Amino acid sequence: MSESVLVVGAGLAGSEAAWQLARRGIPVELLEMRPNKTTPAHRTARPAELVCTNSFKSDVPEVAAGLLKEELRQLGSLVLRAADGARVPSGQDLSVDRDAFASSVEAGLAHAGVRRVGGELTAIDPARTTIIATGPLTSPDLALAIERLTGQEHLHFFDAAAPIVVGASLDHSVLFRASRYGKGGDAYLNIPLDRPAYEAFVAALVGAEQVELRDFEKTMWFEACLPVEELARRGPETLRFGPLKPLGLVDPKTGRRPYAVVQLRPDDAASDLYNLVGFQTNLRWPEQRRIFRSLPGLATAEFARLGVMHRNTYVNSPALLGPSHRLRFAPRTSLAGQLVGVEGYLESAMSGLVAALNVAAGVAGEGDVVFPDDTAIGALVRYVTTPQREFAPMNATWGLFPPLDEPLRRADKRERARAHLARARASFARFVASRPDLVAPSVVAMAESDPQPDALAAIP
Repeated sequence: MSESVLVVGAGLAGSEAAWQLARRGIPVELLEMRPNKTTPAHRTARPAELVCTNSFKSDVPEVAAGLLKEELRQLGSLVLRAADGARVPSGQDLSVDRDAFASSVEAGLAHAGVRRVGGELTAIDPARTTIIATGPLTSPDLALAIERLTGQEHLHFFDAAAPIVVGASLDHSVLFRASRYGKGGDAYLNIPLDRPAYEAFVAALVGAEQVELRDFEKTMWFEACLPVEELARRGPETLRFGPLKPLGLVDPKTGRRPYAVVQLRPDDAASDLYNLVGFQTNLRWPEQRRIFRSLPGLATAEFARLGVMHRNTYVNSPALLGPSHRLRFAPRTSLAGQLVGVEGYLESAMSGLVAALNVAAGVAGEGDVVFPDDTAIGALVRYVTTPQREFAPMNATWGLFPPLDEPLRRADKRERARAHLARARASFARFVASRPDLVAPSVVAMAESDPQPDALAAIP
């Protein structure tokens, strides 16, 4: 190409898209408005900064999120390479050291030759090949430009980030280490609660002071990421059957399962920081300190980050996009990431990868890259590009997959998952074999002529 592809937004989707294009020899400009203009959630100007949890969810293939990772690994995803290399202990989940992860992505982009440019896009040129991957915190000016281009109002909902505490500030004598059902070692710190302690905690959450939202904002919670205080308001037992469920955990001091359990997950490689699992919140910061320090072991907790709420922006993708992620009426403009209604780190990276593969296919004169519906990638793409009555963001889940050809009678969830997994693996293998253009030059091959091989040190 004589003109470079413009990728807007250096988050997970944008970084993945830029990487996939550059490693195929396609010139790329990666435009990022930070640090000149920041967002309510970001703290740095680094690409692929994780602003919410440090978890990429389950790494077990029998879970849809695990299968998605498997497919992305086979396609050489930069985001997944970086996540694997920055892994921290978290049982069967893939969780990362945030700084190591961002460093790895940054090194990968530099090595591939991606040209990074600072600035904010406020007008979209439909004549230039562009991938817009500005995520849930798309700037108001760019959101307005997208509205003008698409002719539709953008949608938005609110997401919440959980607090992070410093491990050295916790009283470990009242905590115990374990993963549920003994799977994944002892990665998690667990706070056991008896019934009075649990009920007091719920009452404190229900009566706590929140950051005030405007009326129209109050109904826009994402159901898979509700604030902990909102869950508490839905009933006295809701938390005990949600993030505080005690199933699969036994307190070694009593030999019994606690009434409820608060879990803390390592947030960095050295396990100096811990994320309060499921504790995304919209409480005011003084209230967070007061209530969370009332939990056993957290009386003197030092907070590296308190919970925050931020706006998430996404478009009505089923009305606008084809499976290639191109706008149907402006085919040189593609959208990707959470902006198209996928929810989650790996789902966002997947979307950026799909958009880039289709741009690359167009450059090479190949047909659109449309993954089979019964693969993890194909199921997600189908969801965000198929018209439906009420469109809302979605994670990878078996519920998005087409029904099994031969329904299993009286099968439990594990049997159905294994059946979906077997079908998806076979379908994915056939598709990749039929599309040799999906295989790009490897990082190792590219490194042979690299005068600075140390730039790859952070990439596994």
